[in-house]
Amino acid sequence: MSQTNRSRNRALVDFVLLPSLFLTVALLGGLRIGAESRTFIFIAPPLVTLLLAVLLMLLLLRGGLLSFHQWVGNDLPPLTNVAHIWMFITLFFASAQAFNSVLPERGLLHWLFSFFFLWTLWNNQFSSFDPRRLLRSLAVLFGTAFVFKHMLLASLYSPEGGWLKRVAGTLLQGAALGTLDAPSFAPATGYIAFFTLAFYVTGLILLGFAGHKNELPQKST
Repeated sequence: MSQTNRSRNRALVDFVLLPSLFLTVALLGGLRIGAESRTFIFIAPPLVTLLLAVLLMLLLLRGGLLSFHQWVGNDLPPLTNVAHIWMFITLFFASAQAFNSVLPERGLLHWLFSFFFLWTLWNNQFSSFDPRRLLRSLAVLFGTAFVFKHMLLASLYSPEGGWLKRVAGTLLQGAALGTLDAPSFAPATGYIAFFTLAFYVTGLILLGFAGHKNELPQKST
């Protein structure tokens, strides 16, 4: 009975909970709320976020959070393989949208953030990670980017301005680099981004637990 319940719970996580979480992240990651109109605005993921998602997927494989041969194989039923492949697809687009939620929409800061992510993920490809250390690293990475964009830069882009915008304007006076050229959004956008990243990290944690299932039930002969 306990083995049956364990199999049902694992199927619920693999086939329902994980894809639902990642689909939610994929939908919310590009969602913004206009500062004046208070309307929903959907920002399509830039091309660089797809490259970042590829690097992140490779890092998840190296770190042990994903184990392709355990999730897809000839010894598994076809529907199980299809469900796991669908989960991988949702994870890829959720990763792209997680980056989209913490990248400035345009301007010099957009490329600075993109370079930071690219440099970090590329260097991590050559580091040794276990699943727990990798999860901590990703949580810190996304958390830091969230604080910079939705707390510090939100003040910078605010139409009302603030001390940060005045200081930046003084430092960048005469430099037409488009640093401050970014749209402003309602504060609710930050809350959406927070829950988007929370769902994404939760999905990665569940993925880590679900991936450690070396004791796959064997077929009876």
